[in-house]
Amino acid sequence: MKFDHPAFAPYRPLIDALDLGRAQPAPAPDCLDALNAQAIRLDIRNAGGLPLRFFVPDGRLSARDYETHILRTGQVPTRAETWHDVLNALVWLRFPRFKSALNAAHGTAISGETSSTRGRRRDALTVLDESGVWVISRDSALPALLAERAWHSLFWEARSRVETEMRFVVVGHALLEKALAPYPAMTGKCLTLIAESPDPDAADELSTLALAAIDSPRQLAPLPVQGIPGWDPANANAAYYANQEIFRPVRHAAS
Repeated sequence: MKFDHPAFAPYRPLIDALDLGRAQPAPAPDCLDALNAQAIRLDIRNAGGLPLRFFVPDGRLSARDYETHILRTGQVPTRAETWHDVLNALVWLRFPRFKSALNAAHGTAISGETSSTRGRRRDALTVLDESGVWVISRDSALPALLAERAWHSLFWEARSRVETEMRFVVVGHALLEKALAPYPAMTGKCLTLIAESPDPDAADELSTLALAAIDSPRQLAPLPVQGIPGWDPANANAAYYANQEIFRPVRHAAS
């Protein structure tokens, strides 16, 4: 496993501190101790102010029980031998405001549901938790191209503007897991943040405000992340964006 994909750039200091680069092909059994040591060092807390800790669950929790357990106790069920759960913990450590806001939003949505069926709001929150990408932009016109799936216009014709005015931060732990062995079609879902600075630490706070406006997965534009300039060496060629199996155009309904 390698952490050299650009998606891991915001996490590299933590990856080094946790010595995850040596954990191949799976995290070490003592990884949980290292995660908790970092949580204590960084004073990570959940939305209720409880200290966050990672623990090995006795069994598999339902999605509802998983979220409510974190909200009520500050304890995150974590299978230390799986990259999926360890990378989830990594996002908690790096972007605690966003993760705690997601968890709190799940709790609020759950309390308002009258059946066990997950509603659109929780669907959207789950998509962001698993596959979310912050699209931080100082130029409001560029995210509009992304929403329109105008891939060639955005990533090729406006390439220099994208490189200077935008930053892409993967916050979905399932998408980070895919980035361990990246492939052209891997796709994230976008939470767009218009900001004066592309600083991801500032975006951690800004993202919590943006969550309030999300109530359906349809609001989250798809993003083939390998198309981001520099994220795949092959995308230095304009033909890269002509593959409509990956860079799918918007399909308009027939009139």
